[in-house]
Amino acid sequence: MEVNFSVPGKNRGDKNHLRLWENKEWRYALLMGGRGNGRSGTASRYAVSQLISKEYTRGAMMRATREDIRASCFGDMIDRLKEQNIINAFRITENDMFVERGQNSLRAHGFRASSGSLTARLKSLAGYNFIWIEEAEEIGEEEFRKLDDTLRTTKGRIRIVLTLNTPAKSHWIIRKWFDLIPHEEAKGFYIPKTKEAKDTLFIGGNWKENEPNLEKHTIERYQNYKNYNPNYYWQVIEGLSPDEVRGKIYTGWQLIDNVPQEARLEKFGLDFGWFPDPACAVAIYYWNGSYIIDELAYGNYLTNEFLAGKIKEAGRATTIADSAEPKSIAEMNKYGISVIGAEKGKDSVSFRIKATSQKKIYVTRRSKNVWESYENYAWAEDKDGNPQNEPDHTWSHCMDSVSYPIASMHNKRSDIILPKQPRQRVNIAI
Repeated sequence: MEVNFSVPGKNRGDKNHLRLWENKEWRYALLMGGRGNGRSGTASRYAVSQLISKEYTRGAMMRATREDIRASCFGDMIDRLKEQNIINAFRITENDMFVERGQNSLRAHGFRASSGSLTARLKSLAGYNFIWIEEAEEIGEEEFRKLDDTLRTTKGRIRIVLTLNTPAKSHWIIRKWFDLIPHEEAKGFYIPKTKEAKDTLFIGGNWKENEPNLEKHTIERYQNYKNYNPNYYWQVIEGLSPDEVRGKIYTGWQLIDNVPQEARLEKFGLDFGWFPDPACAVAIYYWNGSYIIDELAYGNYLTNEFLAGKIKEAGRATTIADSAEPKSIAEMNKYGISVIGAEKGKDSVSFRIKATSQKKIYVTRRSKNVWESYENYAWAEDKDGNPQNEPDHTWSHCMDSVSYPIASMHNKRSDIILPKQPRQRVNIAI
């Protein structure tokens, strides 16, 4: 069956998006900006055009969790095929979210099988040459690096399309690909400009480029955000990069070069992980009425034996760990360290955040993952930017490892921490 498929054109108001087809040099295409720009529609049209191409295309639709792909990427793909009246020319497996035509195919893959859980190893994508990552701001830098390193087939040109709303300036996507220009009107917000790189294509914009395809009440709603939710307006609607994430949970933390000799080791904090969720171990020191966080270990595939070794190297103190992992806690105790599960229950997350927020906190400069998590740790939001009553999971690993031990030292009755008298610290690895 012969298939005719049209790509976006001048009549759609998204002529800028044609560069996705016209530019043949990119490995990375970043479709990033404000809401209503039609990025997902363009990405799904591009994906369909590659499936009917004579060139080799084995592709993946990806999001942080596979369960979210059905209502986003896969749904968009089906819509494109129906719009063009070509759906019967493809073999579609609904359960697997798989689309195939001839030698070319597109399959759903999650970085995580479900929220916070393990997924298939990314090495299974070694033969793929086309990736579309929707909501790419939800993906961690390490997750993306592992994916990028995995793609090495020579059967066809490798292309990775990332569609996303513009994240804060501390996000790894901004740091990796963009320079930032201060916005004249919106103080604390920046215009992203791509760094010089032949392998990168940036297609920005917001609803204004896609206005012919938007209902007038939608446009009015977008414009009204400027008056009653300006931070949401400048970032999500206009597509600017803010100084810090919206709904940032912790503020006022400071960097310190090293742990001072007179600081006292109080406790360790540990959040278990494997892949894609990382493990994080930190040491907590008391110093002049404040607390110092020193990162001991962070990453994927860290065994409990390795984590126990890092904690032992730093000194002797009780470790407060994620109580959802009793088997790991029992194993850690066998390695000769004292591990206690953090208290959990109704409002336990809120209490830990409140307790940690009341402390003056320093972070050692070597604790790069803790600091990055601090800068990005924010309340989850609904689609209109309204904060929910729980943190976004993405940056929670280091922050949980910090809040477990700090909350355990918090006097719940008086909301005052009563630290022991300082004593000389010994056997501390800096």
